[in-house]
Amino acid sequence: MAGHSGLRGADYVHLSALPAIHDLPAGWKKDVGARVKPGHDDLRVMRFLSYTLRAIFLALPAAIVCFLASAEPAYADLKLCNRMSYVVEVAIGIDEKSATATRGWFRIDPAACRVVLQGTLTADRILLNARALGLYGSSPIPQNGGDTLCIAPGDFVIAAARQCRVGQTPAPFTQITPTQADDGNLVAYLAEDSEYDDEQARLAGIQRLLVIAGYDAAPIDGVDGPKTQAALAAFLKSRGMPADIAQAPNFFTMMIAAVQAPSSTGLTWCNDTSHKVMAAVATDDGKTVTSRGWYRIDPGKCLHPDVTGQPRQIYSFAEAVDADNRTLKIRDKPLNWGGAKELCTRESKFEINEQGDCGSRGLAVTGFAPVDMSSGGKTLRFAMP
Repeated sequence: MAGHSGLRGADYVHLSALPAIHDLPAGWKKDVGARVKPGHDDLRVMRFLSYTLRAIFLALPAAIVCFLASAEPAYADLKLCNRMSYVVEVAIGIDEKSATATRGWFRIDPAACRVVLQGTLTADRILLNARALGLYGSSPIPQNGGDTLCIAPGDFVIAAARQCRVGQTPAPFTQITPTQADDGNLVAYLAEDSEYDDEQARLAGIQRLLVIAGYDAAPIDGVDGPKTQAALAAFLKSRGMPADIAQAPNFFTMMIAAVQAPSSTGLTWCNDTSHKVMAAVATDDGKTVTSRGWYRIDPGKCLHPDVTGQPRQIYSFAEAVDADNRTLKIRDKPLNWGGAKELCTRESKFEINEQGDCGSRGLAVTGFAPVDMSSGGKTLRFAMP
């Protein structure tokens, strides 16, 4: 998996409080009502810079973004280009003097550019928090921001974002800086250490989803070739999708939906609960047992862990977690799905090849269940007891 690091250059983001006003602009109110449940936040507590914020959030798409942080207004739209191999979501923060507001989540696909802010911007600082979609597992995007602001699980607008309320959680936000493009607008690029161009980012994004779906498109390098094309062709055929659909503007949306649907081949996890589920998989090739996790499976979704080759045995473990990623308990018992095979795990993202002496190595011991793959495919459904 490609690595991620901190900021390199003014125009790349490498992923390694507003004045109070009692009446928000009409456009702002309309947009909030369309995306956020009434009563989610007491917006009257804060005062946005009236005509400025009318433009700022009306056109926010999915985004992770660098902004010009200046005391002087920036008379240009802000455009974000995603050159990562992940579909990402972002929450944005606007910091003006002693007040801060946040909003999210907004999505952007690999190799796509979107205008994320329109019009004059007078904020002291612009900040962001980013995450990869749940099907990638534990978010590979590091969060190293120095500001802690409030977010919520679904679409949200939080006016007083430094004091979290019920249903909101604190998260690290990072201040960012863009450059001016040839068209006069501000632009920033979300990038990996691989520093893909647009074409490479799009292909790497497809390769990564193919691997998650169980097809051998590795390495994820953004380089086309017979192996990637064969994997893509096999995936499209298995899902009944035409070959030319790969060029469609909404291909990532369709591909993600296909990846999250049950499959007749390989291992599939399906979350039939109303809770987030974190899962881990282990493979035994006859020489080494490798455990790997965590994969996030949102409620009502399915996921194919990246199991490649032909292991002799596959094992699975999953547990439901709350909004703070703590193990969920039902009648004082953890809600999990596992078995008697004890393997090593850790709380954060992991891949462990040595399974002995887990405790002495600072690792947890977790009970996995064997998965019967004799029919070529297996769907494990996680349901409430």
